[in-house]
Amino acid sequence: MKIANGKRNALLLALRDSDYVKKVYGGYFNVFVDAFGEEGDQWDSFRVVDGQFPDMQELHKYHGFVITGSPYDAHGNESWVLRLCILIQTLDAMEKKVLGICFGHQVLCRALGGKVGRAFSGWDIGLRQVKIVEGLPSYHLFGGLKEIPSSLSLIECHQDEVWEVPVGAEVIASSEKTGVEMFSLGEHILGIQGHPEYSKDILYNLIDRLANNNTIEKQFAQQTKSRMKVAEPDRKTWEKICRSFLKGR
Repeated sequence: MKIANGKRNALLLALRDSDYVKKVYGGYFNVFVDAFGEEGDQWDSFRVVDGQFPDMQELHKYHGFVITGSPYDAHGNESWVLRLCILIQTLDAMEKKVLGICFGHQVLCRALGGKVGRAFSGWDIGLRQVKIVEGLPSYHLFGGLKEIPSSLSLIECHQDEVWEVPVGAEVIASSEKTGVEMFSLGEHILGIQGHPEYSKDILYNLIDRLANNNTIEKQFAQQTKSRMKVAEPDRKTWEKICRSFLKGR
């Protein structure tokens, strides 16, 4: 953990480390900090999936919060999911920077008054071309880019989706598979349905696990992995967007 003159952020882990990620990366904490962190920043982690939450009296000490993906449903009623919704509502009232990834994107939406549920078109796994809405102003979250791209390639792995964004929120990106790939609320809330933090090997391992426990069909898994071999996600650009948002540039 780096403690310097940078910003202090909190990573809210809504999942447990897989054996693969633990062995290769040392855990999801390292995956996220490597993707979104900057030199001098301090990152604290809270495994909310196991009931570990930041002290409500300490929230003011953090500049930004990142909510990870999860195998759980954002529309579920587990006690920790409901507690996370209350935390999100508090952070929104404080206008703290909150970045939600996959499950995090969905639970942000739910907590702030939107609607989420099972994707009508089924699982979306693999590489997806995400189209940025035309005519957007020079958003704070695109501050790290010279110009706003028309589309970006993003790794996806989800069976739920946002059905309706909260009142006042703006849809920033969509795809042929998912209507709300990205949304923002004010200048402090940002949700991304895909996984800008994932490398392809992390997705391959996840696909294998989903196939081995019969969550997805093995043929579908092999086809998805084959398609991924000839394409690359725009990881660097997504990382710039996320870092820019968290920094508030």
